[in-house]
Amino acid sequence: MTTVIGVVGPHDLVRSVADLGDRTAGVRIRRYPYSHETEAEQIVGAHAADVDAWLFTGVIPYTYAADRLNRPALYIDYTGTPLLHAIVQLLKDGADITRMSIDTLATSDVLAVLTESDLPTDGIRSLPFRAGVTSQTLIDFHRRHAADGSVAITCVASVYEALRGEIPVLRLVPSWKSVRTTLHQLLLLASNQSNEDAHVVLGLVEASPWTTELERDLAREAAGIAGTYCRVDDGRGMIVTTRGPLADVTAQFTSAPILRRLAADRERVQIGFGFGRTAAEAESLARRALSRARSHGDVAAAASFRNDVDIVLDTDRSSDDPPLEQAGIGVITARVGLSAQTVRKLRDAAAGSDAVTTRDIAGALSIEQRTARRMMQRLELAGYAERVGQQPSGTSGRPLTLYKLNL
Repeated sequence: MTTVIGVVGPHDLVRSVADLGDRTAGVRIRRYPYSHETEAEQIVGAHAADVDAWLFTGVIPYTYAADRLNRPALYIDYTGTPLLHAIVQLLKDGADITRMSIDTLATSDVLAVLTESDLPTDGIRSLPFRAGVTSQTLIDFHRRHAADGSVAITCVASVYEALRGEIPVLRLVPSWKSVRTTLHQLLLLASNQSNEDAHVVLGLVEASPWTTELERDLAREAAGIAGTYCRVDDGRGMIVTTRGPLADVTAQFTSAPILRRLAADRERVQIGFGFGRTAAEAESLARRALSRARSHGDVAAAASFRNDVDIVLDTDRSSDDPPLEQAGIGVITARVGLSAQTVRKLRDAAAGSDAVTTRDIAGALSIEQRTARRMMQRLELAGYAERVGQQPSGTSGRPLTLYKLNL
């Protein structure tokens, strides 16, 4: 199987990253260079159907494109080896590395690299990238500190082009190791996404009255999600499909248009969807989901996933409605199975922040990070959280996902 990866960044970085990708087995690279990082969003919007995953040459184009991403995506991190290479180059050029202005990278990561290398940090000034920071902001930052004798290190091609010849400036570029590591991580993400989309989905349907017309409706609904329908016994039927088509028609498991249509002239319709790697696993989870739907009401649908994640699908929302925001606590607890106290703590944790990570949630709720990840998975599936970017983890591990909570 070949994974098509779109590489987005400045012309020179796209060329070098793509050259490495072309030598990687199972990968086909599409090159999407830009003249300015603000073009990243337009590129992703125009070519989303042409790739299986996106690889950005830095965090800034990734952030600009984040709202358009519907495929697995990662950006190359410049912390660590790339920063050390830049400092070594400055030393070779005879520059004073005790005074530097560094953009984009997290301050904690910069100081950690310098401290571990026994390099001075008192004269280091950094401006991490965040929402609202523009290339002009970075240019002004470097100019201000250049007046004090600082050498500028920038991760942004447009900033480098604006400053070179004016002040001492070095452009930071990713190392081969960083590119290779990120590329392999992206392949794993894309493979996992593909496997998840192909997961078996089994839907158990109970209804009354059970009629021939209902069976025709169920067969039509199953065909609409690339599935099949069969009758199990009196008052129960079964739909078999895969995860991808069902995710599309339920707006990523936040609404149940199938249920609304089936329940239009019927007293009771309950559906339980089970998502599994095998038919047996999907059936077991479907039974659990149907039990959850029964407890929720006469007209209800629920979905059960591996890792003990259960979601009640919203029967009142249309898949074309905007994201859920400020829903009542009772509705949230019913849908995702979290306590009212936990939902309140989550709201408090997100107050005043554009986005939070699982590390933030774990700290605010005094829980382990893996528990926080499962919690965010529930909220994301239910439409109460959305991924809006990534944040460097501060270690050699993968970046942390940034979530916007719609609670």
